[in-house]
Amino acid sequence: MKTIVVIYCHPYKKSFNHAVLEKVLQSLIAQSLNPKVLDLYAEQFDPVYDLEELRLFHTGQTHDPLVTEYLQALKDAAGVIFITPIWWNSLPGMLKGFIDKVMKEGEGLSHTVSKTGIKGELTNLKRAYVLTTSTSPTFYLRLFCGNAIQKIFIHKTLKQLGVHSGKWLNFGGITNSSLKRRQRYLQSVTKMSFRF
Repeated sequence: MKTIVVIYCHPYKKSFNHAVLEKVLQSLIAQSLNPKVLDLYAEQFDPVYDLEELRLFHTGQTHDPLVTEYLQALKDAAGVIFITPIWWNSLPGMLKGFIDKVMKEGEGLSHTVSKTGIKGELTNLKRAYVLTTSTSPTFYLRLFCGNAIQKIFIHKTLKQLGVHSGKWLNFGGITNSSLKRRQRYLQSVTKMSFRF
């Protein structure tokens, strides 16, 4: 059974993001996939890159046990799903800190650096799904805010880490959305066919 890491980044358990998480887990289990949830807020992950963490960076080491646990989970998985809000047109600081701290340089870790660039080591992650919510409409994020999730996070950051296929799904305009529209979206998530 393939293990899929689900990285969940929202502090409020009654949020729409949490409802998305529950539906994603239902869908993965129905497809005989084994979800492993990394709940960054609930697990009190510290996204701050302190001086000691920086000192250890080039050795591939860390003084944060969650960093070791999270990186190993990613190395053992077949795919990854991010569930997060979009705040100020980009990823929340918590999730950015996750990328900064967990993605360690070194052979057998998340990436290696050479004279020609970064080589991703997480090639075991066949695909990434990024499920987001936003106050802004999706077209606004794509056309007027630089399309940061697709262009930077999926096509640059994840690709540099070795994840060469990614899909972004955003529920835009959440603040003014109707209950019916939110329910329809959650039903569609439950029926999603995740391909890894």
